[in-house]
Amino acid sequence: MDLPGWARFRVNRRRRSLWGLSAAALLLSVLGMVLCWLNPVIKAPLRLGLDFTGGTQLQIVRQCTSDCSGLTVSQLQDRLNQLTLPDDGPQRAPSLAAAAVQLLDQGKTVLLRLPTLSPAQSQALSADLKPLLGGIAEGGISIDTIGPTLGVQLLQTSLVSLLVSFIGIALYISVRYDRIYAVLALLCLAHDVLITCGVFAWLGLVQAIEVNSLFAVALLTIAGYSVNDTVVIFDRIREKRAQLKELPLTEQADAAVQATLTRSLYTSITTLLPLLAILLFGGQSLFSLALALTIGITVGSWSSIAIAPTLLPVFSRR
Repeated sequence: MDLPGWARFRVNRRRRSLWGLSAAALLLSVLGMVLCWLNPVIKAPLRLGLDFTGGTQLQIVRQCTSDCSGLTVSQLQDRLNQLTLPDDGPQRAPSLAAAAVQLLDQGKTVLLRLPTLSPAQSQALSADLKPLLGGIAEGGISIDTIGPTLGVQLLQTSLVSLLVSFIGIALYISVRYDRIYAVLALLCLAHDVLITCGVFAWLGLVQAIEVNSLFAVALLTIAGYSVNDTVVIFDRIREKRAQLKELPLTEQADAAVQATLTRSLYTSITTLLPLLAILLFGGQSLFSLALALTIGITVGSWSSIAIAPTLLPVFSRR
Protein backbone atom coordinates (compact mmCIF):
# COMPACT_ATOMS: atom_id res chain seq x y z
CA MET A 1 0.00 0.00 0.00
CA ASP A 2 1.36 3.41 -0.98
CA LEU A 3 1.63 5.61 2.09
CA PRO A 4 1.17 9.40 1.98
CA GLY A 5 4.12 11.62 2.91
CA TRP A 6 3.05 12.15 6.50
CA ALA A 7 2.91 8.40 7.16
CA ARG A 8 6.59 7.85 6.48
CA PHE A 9 7.48 9.16 9.93
CA ARG A 10 5.52 6.95 12.29
CA VAL A 11 6.41 7.42 15.95
CA ASN A 12 3.69 5.04 17.09
CA ARG A 13 5.33 2.21 15.17
CA ARG A 14 8.46 2.71 17.33
CA ARG A 15 6.81 3.78 20.54
CA ARG A 16 8.18 0.94 22.68
CA SER A 17 11.74 1.83 21.70
CA LEU A 18 11.04 5.52 22.35
CA TRP A 19 9.52 4.73 25.74
CA GLY A 20 12.53 2.57 26.57
CA LEU A 21 14.94 5.44 25.92
CA SER A 22 12.94 7.80 28.12
CA ALA A 23 12.57 5.16 30.85
CA ALA A 24 16.34 4.61 30.90
CA ALA A 25 16.96 8.34 31.17
CA LEU A 26 14.41 8.63 34.00
CA LEU A 27 15.93 5.70 35.91
CA LEU A 28 19.40 7.20 35.63
CA SER A 29 18.02 10.56 36.79
CA VAL A 30 16.34 9.05 39.83
CA LEU A 31 19.49 7.05 40.62
CA GLY A 32 21.60 10.19 40.50
CA MET A 33 19.23 12.06 42.81
CA VAL A 34 19.15 9.16 45.27
CA LEU A 35 22.96 8.99 45.32
CA CYS A 36 23.07 12.73 45.97
CA TRP A 37 20.63 12.30 48.86
CA LEU A 38 22.74 9.52 50.36
CA ASN A 39 25.97 11.47 49.93
CA PRO A 40 27.05 12.69 53.41
CA VAL A 41 28.21 16.02 52.00
CA ILE A 42 25.19 16.83 49.79
CA LYS A 43 22.25 15.27 51.72
CA ALA A 44 19.71 16.46 49.12
CA PRO A 45 18.50 15.34 45.67
CA LEU A 46 20.69 18.06 44.15
CA ARG A 47 23.85 19.79 45.34
CA LEU A 48 22.28 23.00 46.61
CA GLY A 49 24.21 26.20 46.16
CA LEU A 50 24.68 29.19 48.39
CA ASP A 51 21.31 30.69 47.44
CA PHE A 52 19.47 27.80 49.10
CA THR A 53 21.76 26.70 51.92
CA GLY A 54 23.07 30.04 53.13
CA GLY A 55 26.70 30.85 53.82
CA THR A 56 29.52 33.00 52.47
CA GLN A 57 31.00 32.84 49.00
CA LEU A 58 34.45 34.35 48.55
CA GLN A 59 35.71 34.90 45.02
CA ILE A 60 39.32 36.04 44.59
CA VAL A 61 40.97 37.01 41.30
CA ARG A 62 44.71 36.38 41.44
CA GLN A 63 47.35 38.67 40.05
CA CYS A 64 49.60 36.32 38.11
CA THR A 65 52.62 37.49 36.17
CA SER A 66 52.54 34.66 33.62
CA ASP A 67 50.97 31.32 34.65
CA CYS A 68 48.32 30.77 37.32
CA SER A 69 48.14 26.99 37.09
CA GLY A 70 50.67 26.24 39.85
CA LEU A 71 48.09 26.40 42.64
CA THR A 72 46.04 23.27 43.44
CA VAL A 73 42.76 22.67 45.24
CA SER A 74 44.46 20.41 47.80
CA GLN A 75 46.88 23.21 48.76
CA LEU A 76 43.98 25.56 49.41
CA GLN A 77 42.05 22.96 51.40
CA ASP A 78 45.11 22.20 53.55
CA ARG A 79 45.53 25.89 54.22
CA LEU A 80 41.88 26.27 55.19
CA ASN A 81 42.14 23.30 57.56
CA GLN A 82 45.08 24.95 59.34
CA LEU A 83 43.49 28.39 59.52
CA THR A 84 41.88 29.66 62.72
CA LEU A 85 39.52 32.60 62.27
CA PRO A 86 38.83 35.19 64.98
CA ASP A 87 35.64 34.76 66.99
CA ASP A 88 32.70 37.00 66.16
CA GLY A 89 31.75 38.30 69.59
CA PRO A 90 30.20 35.54 71.73
CA GLN A 91 29.93 33.19 68.75
CA ARG A 92 32.81 30.89 68.01
CA ALA A 93 34.41 30.99 64.58
CA PRO A 94 33.09 28.28 62.21
CA SER A 95 35.26 25.45 61.00
CA LEU A 96 36.48 25.64 57.42
CA ALA A 97 37.13 21.90 57.04
CA ALA A 98 34.00 21.39 54.89
CA ALA A 99 34.62 24.40 52.65
CA ALA A 100 34.15 23.87 48.90
CA VAL A 101 37.08 25.05 46.78
CA GLN A 102 37.09 25.64 43.02
CA LEU A 103 39.75 26.97 40.65
CA LEU A 104 38.35 28.71 37.59
CA ASP A 105 39.87 30.29 34.47
CA GLN A 106 42.93 28.01 34.62
CA GLY A 107 43.66 28.92 38.23
CA LYS A 108 43.27 32.67 37.91
CA THR A 109 40.06 32.78 39.94
CA VAL A 110 39.58 31.07 43.29
CA LEU A 111 36.03 30.38 44.45
CA LEU A 112 35.39 29.40 48.08
CA ARG A 113 32.02 28.38 49.51
CA LEU A 114 32.17 28.66 53.28
CA PRO A 115 29.96 28.73 56.36
CA THR A 116 28.52 32.12 57.21
CA LEU A 117 31.38 34.50 58.08
CA SER A 118 31.37 37.98 59.54
CA PRO A 119 33.04 40.81 57.57
CA ALA A 120 36.06 40.67 59.91
CA GLN A 121 36.42 36.92 59.44
CA SER A 122 36.17 37.26 55.65
CA GLN A 123 38.92 39.90 55.64
CA ALA A 124 41.11 37.76 57.89
CA LEU A 125 40.65 34.81 55.55
CA SER A 126 41.58 36.88 52.48
CA ALA A 127 44.69 38.24 54.19
CA ASP A 128 45.79 34.77 55.28
CA LEU A 129 45.39 33.33 51.76
CA LYS A 130 47.16 36.19 50.02
CA PRO A 131 50.72 34.75 50.32
CA LEU A 132 49.56 31.38 48.98
CA LEU A 133 47.71 32.99 46.09
CA GLY A 134 50.73 35.02 45.07
CA GLY A 135 48.97 38.37 45.04
CA ILE A 136 45.41 39.56 44.51
CA ALA A 137 44.29 41.80 41.67
CA GLU A 138 43.02 45.26 42.57
CA GLY A 139 39.31 45.00 43.29
CA GLY A 140 39.57 41.26 42.79
CA ILE A 141 37.80 40.18 46.01
CA SER A 142 34.06 39.56 45.96
CA ILE A 143 32.20 38.46 49.12
CA ASP A 144 28.55 37.33 49.10
CA THR A 145 26.77 36.24 52.27
CA ILE A 146 23.26 34.78 52.51
CA GLY A 147 21.72 33.86 55.82
CA PRO A 148 20.38 30.32 56.30
CA THR A 149 16.81 31.58 56.88
CA LEU A 150 16.76 33.45 53.57
CA GLY A 151 18.19 30.39 51.83
CA VAL A 152 15.37 28.18 53.11
CA GLN A 153 12.80 30.78 52.06
CA LEU A 154 14.25 30.93 48.55
CA LEU A 155 14.12 27.13 48.28
CA GLN A 156 10.50 26.99 49.45
CA THR A 157 9.49 29.83 47.12
CA SER A 158 11.12 28.08 44.15
CA LEU A 159 9.28 24.80 44.86
CA VAL A 160 5.95 26.58 45.33
CA SER A 161 6.43 28.50 42.07
CA LEU A 162 7.10 25.27 40.19
CA LEU A 163 4.03 23.58 41.74
CA VAL A 164 1.76 26.55 40.94
CA SER A 165 2.96 26.54 37.32
CA PHE A 166 2.12 22.82 37.05
CA ILE A 167 -1.40 23.40 38.41
CA GLY A 168 -1.99 26.39 36.12
CA ILE A 169 -0.88 24.44 33.06
CA ALA A 170 -3.12 21.49 33.95
CA LEU A 171 -6.17 23.75 34.42
CA TYR A 172 -5.59 25.59 31.15
CA ILE A 173 -5.18 22.44 29.05
CA SER A 174 -8.19 20.79 30.73
CA VAL A 175 -10.39 23.74 29.73
CA ARG A 176 -8.84 24.24 26.29
CA TYR A 177 -8.62 20.58 25.25
CA ASP A 178 -9.45 17.62 27.47
CA ARG A 179 -8.39 16.07 30.76
CA ILE A 180 -6.46 13.35 28.89
CA TYR A 181 -4.40 16.04 27.20
CA ALA A 182 -3.77 17.71 30.56
CA VAL A 183 -2.54 14.44 32.05
CA LEU A 184 -0.21 13.86 29.10
CA ALA A 185 1.11 17.41 29.26
CA LEU A 186 1.89 17.02 32.96
CA LEU A 187 3.57 13.67 32.34
CA CYS A 188 5.78 15.20 29.65
CA LEU A 189 6.48 18.18 31.87
CA ALA A 190 7.49 15.95 34.79
CA HIS A 191 9.60 13.89 32.36
CA ASP A 192 11.50 17.01 31.19
CA VAL A 193 12.02 18.49 34.67
CA LEU A 194 13.08 15.17 36.21
CA ILE A 195 15.67 14.42 33.52
CA THR A 196 17.08 17.95 33.79
CA CYS A 197 17.38 17.56 37.56
CA GLY A 198 18.92 14.12 37.08
CA VAL A 199 21.67 15.49 34.85
CA PHE A 200 22.48 18.13 37.46
CA ALA A 201 22.44 15.49 40.19
CA TRP A 202 25.16 13.55 38.37
CA LEU A 203 27.07 16.78 37.68
CA GLY A 204 26.85 17.57 41.39
CA LEU A 205 28.32 14.18 42.24
CA VAL A 206 31.06 14.17 39.61
CA GLN A 207 31.90 17.84 39.02
CA ALA A 208 30.56 19.42 42.25
CA ILE A 209 28.24 21.68 40.21
CA GLU A 210 25.67 23.37 42.43
CA VAL A 211 22.17 24.64 41.66
CA ASN A 212 21.10 28.13 42.64
CA SER A 213 18.08 30.41 42.20
CA LEU A 214 18.81 30.70 38.46
CA PHE A 215 18.28 26.94 38.20
CA ALA A 216 14.74 27.41 39.54
CA VAL A 217 14.19 30.10 36.89
CA ALA A 218 15.46 27.64 34.26
CA LEU A 219 12.99 24.96 35.40
CA LEU A 220 10.07 27.39 35.12
CA THR A 221 11.25 28.38 31.64
CA ILE A 222 11.56 24.73 30.64
CA ALA A 223 8.01 24.10 31.87
CA GLY A 224 6.62 26.88 29.69
CA TYR A 225 8.63 25.87 26.64
CA SER A 226 7.79 22.18 26.96
CA VAL A 227 4.07 22.79 27.32
CA ASN A 228 4.08 25.21 24.40
CA ASP A 229 5.64 22.57 22.14
CA THR A 230 3.26 19.88 23.40
CA VAL A 231 0.20 22.08 22.90
CA VAL A 232 1.17 22.65 19.26
CA ILE A 233 1.21 18.86 18.75
CA PHE A 234 -2.13 18.47 20.53
CA ASP A 235 -3.71 21.21 18.44
CA ARG A 236 -2.57 19.55 15.23
CA ILE A 237 -3.80 16.14 16.47
CA ARG A 238 -7.24 17.63 17.00
CA GLU A 239 -7.21 18.96 13.43
CA LYS A 240 -6.12 15.60 12.00
CA ARG A 241 -8.85 13.78 13.94
CA ALA A 242 -11.40 15.89 12.08
CA GLN A 243 -9.66 15.50 8.71
CA LEU A 244 -8.75 11.79 8.89
CA LYS A 245 -11.82 10.31 10.57
CA GLU A 246 -11.47 7.03 8.71
CA LEU A 247 -8.03 6.32 10.20
CA PRO A 248 -7.22 5.10 13.73
CA LEU A 249 -5.91 7.50 16.34
CA THR A 250 -2.35 6.21 15.99
CA GLU A 251 -2.33 7.22 12.31
CA GLN A 252 -3.87 10.59 13.13
CA ALA A 253 -1.20 11.23 15.77
CA ASP A 254 1.56 10.26 13.33
CA ALA A 255 0.12 12.66 10.78
CA ALA A 256 0.13 15.46 13.36
CA VAL A 257 3.73 14.78 14.34
CA GLN A 258 4.83 14.75 10.71
CA ALA A 259 3.04 18.04 10.05
CA THR A 260 4.72 19.80 12.99
CA LEU A 261 8.10 18.06 12.95
CA THR A 262 9.95 20.67 10.88
CA ARG A 263 8.50 23.51 12.93
CA SER A 264 9.45 21.84 16.23
CA LEU A 265 13.01 21.10 15.13
CA TYR A 266 13.62 24.55 13.70
CA THR A 267 12.25 26.24 16.81
CA SER A 268 14.39 24.12 19.11
CA ILE A 269 17.56 24.62 17.06
CA THR A 270 17.17 28.40 16.86
CA THR A 271 16.62 28.48 20.63
CA LEU A 272 19.62 26.28 21.34
CA LEU A 273 22.08 28.31 19.25
CA PRO A 274 22.21 31.35 21.61
CA LEU A 275 22.26 29.01 24.61
CA LEU A 276 25.32 27.24 23.21
CA ALA A 277 26.97 30.64 22.75
CA ILE A 278 26.29 31.45 26.41
CA LEU A 279 27.68 28.06 27.44
CA LEU A 280 30.91 28.70 25.55
CA PHE A 281 31.43 32.41 26.15
CA GLY A 282 29.04 33.48 28.91
CA GLY A 283 31.32 32.81 31.87
CA GLN A 284 30.83 30.88 35.08
CA SER A 285 27.89 32.90 36.44
CA LEU A 286 25.58 31.97 33.53
CA PHE A 287 26.89 28.48 32.85
CA SER A 288 24.40 26.56 35.03
CA LEU A 289 21.43 28.54 33.70
CA ALA A 290 22.41 28.00 30.07
CA LEU A 291 23.17 24.31 30.65
CA ALA A 292 19.82 23.68 32.37
CA LEU A 293 17.93 25.43 29.57
CA THR A 294 19.88 23.52 26.91
CA ILE A 295 19.09 20.16 28.52
CA GLY A 296 15.47 21.06 29.24
CA ILE A 297 14.69 22.34 25.73
CA THR A 298 16.32 19.32 24.12
CA VAL A 299 14.41 16.88 26.34
CA GLY A 300 11.22 18.94 25.93
CA SER A 301 11.40 18.65 22.15
CA TRP A 302 11.92 14.91 22.52
CA SER A 303 8.91 14.45 24.80
CA SER A 304 6.64 16.55 22.56
CA ILE A 305 7.54 14.52 19.48
CA ALA A 306 8.12 11.03 20.88
CA ILE A 307 6.21 10.73 24.17
CA ALA A 308 2.96 12.71 24.09
CA PRO A 309 1.73 11.50 20.64
CA THR A 310 2.55 7.87 21.47
CA LEU A 311 0.86 7.89 24.87
CA LEU A 312 -2.35 9.53 23.62
CA PRO A 313 -3.73 6.41 21.82
CA VAL A 314 -2.98 4.30 24.90
CA PHE A 315 -4.71 6.72 27.30
CA SER A 316 -7.65 7.20 24.94
CA ARG A 317 -8.35 3.47 24.77
CA ARG A 318 -8.43 3.26 28.54
